Amino acid sequence: MDKPHAPASASAAGAQPALEGAAEKQLRLFAALQPLGSLLVAFSGGADSAYLAWAAATVLAERALAVTALSPSFSAHDRQQAEAFVRHTRIRHEFIETHEFENPLYVANNPDRCYWCKDELFERLGELAASRNFSAVAYGINADDTRDFRPGHRAAAEHRVLAPLLDAGLTKADIRELSRRVGLPTWDRPASACLSSRLPYGTPATAENVSRVERGEAILRDLGFRQFRVRLHDHLARIEIAPDELPRALDSAMAAVIAERFKQAGFLFVALDLEGYRQGSLNAALKA
Repeated sequence: MDKPHAPASASAAGAQPALEGAAEKQLRLFAALQPLGSLLVAFSGGADSAYLAWAAATVLAERALAVTALSPSFSAHDRQQAEAFVRHTRIRHEFIETHEFENPLYVANNPDRCYWCKDELFERLGELAASRNFSAVAYGINADDTRDFRPGHRAAAEHRVLAPLLDAGLTKADIRELSRRVGLPTWDRPASACLSSRLPYGTPATAENVSRVERGEAILRDLGFRQFRVRLHDHLARIEIAPDELPRALDSAMAAVIAERFKQAGFLFVALDLEGYRQGSLNAALKA
């Protein structure tokens, strides 16, 4: 197999201080990965896990393996994005299946749903690592993620899963800039999360419900929108669209198209959220 693309060199003379800081963090990341000997990386295809998978492959070569978990909460679009990244970088990669939807504690969709998801994921990855003699498992949480409610981080600690990006102090901005500089196609990929994260707490996380969300988001993607979420409230689709794209969605002709296509997809009511897309908006219920 060809080696993954090597890092691009940067000119120290023209580098901004922020970029030099990011580069220093990358060196810390590489130095931390080297002694591991081998590493299995939880890879969703998003900017963070993609950068970590690339870094692990760059440092450890054949001793690094990126693994993507397939379940109803992982959209067909995200699978296509993950496959495209693997083709581009030529990293070692495999798919596995997880079965969190068989766990009533996950399906209940209480505020700890993400814990049960990650518990299932890290259990499967741990088994795979043991069977293949990988020395460790890692995932792509970054320094910014600790500011939000992240019950999955507790599952990672319980399963002794490493958090190399967090340990190196890499922020989302660092990761995007470093990814851009080495030519990773994920550098500007919109923030993503599992489909179950679109369901308000207490709405069952079932395959049927996440499938409805997936159909709605496919419509918005087909209409050319880039950053959005479809939040499922019973028969209502509450659509969050990035503020810079919201005026286009609010245009009367476009709004009519969105409403018609969502109703054809099985939604009775369609609403555009005037606050636009914001990460973790459903956590507002926890604060209330």
